[in-house]
Amino acid sequence: MSETSSPPIVLDVWCELQCPDCRTALTDLRALRERYGDRLEPRLRHFPLEKHKHAFAAAQAAEEAAVQGRGWAFVEAVLDRVEELDGRGEPLLIEVARELGLDADEFDTALIDGRHILIVDADQAEGKAIGVTGTPTYLVGGERLDGGKSQEGLRGRVEAIIDRLLAEQGDA
Repeated sequence: MSETSSPPIVLDVWCELQCPDCRTALTDLRALRERYGDRLEPRLRHFPLEKHKHAFAAAQAAEEAAVQGRGWAFVEAVLDRVEELDGRGEPLLIEVARELGLDADEFDTALIDGRHILIVDADQAEGKAIGVTGTPTYLVGGERLDGGKSQEGLRGRVEAIIDRLLAEQGDA
């Protein structure tokens, strides 16, 4: 009899790449990925806020980075320079792509032709439909956790939900 493993627990993370709180949340995401490994599948969901003028372009650029195989690396690199994005916008996004060894010309083209707009719009619409109002917001096991107001104790709450779901799967 072959052993089958349970599918990973999905952690949807509504994020905005011009959001300082999302940068702070990276510490929690890194810790969660380290703790749970392949039993956790964090998924970036876009929720660009109107107050940040480069957030929509950054979300599109993150999608292009994912197509080129470096989605999370790009997200982390942009969030690490969140203050700089406010002043530099799209040139910073292209620079980060180049620094990560990605095809920067393709990034530029993707931002012009809008090939990833539908993905960003769909994420934002789904977020609004489930009550996302700010970033970061997490959805795990059907529970929405809003880190946009306060991240205090948030990772512990996420871990408790993941631990419960893994126990239900028999993977604890």
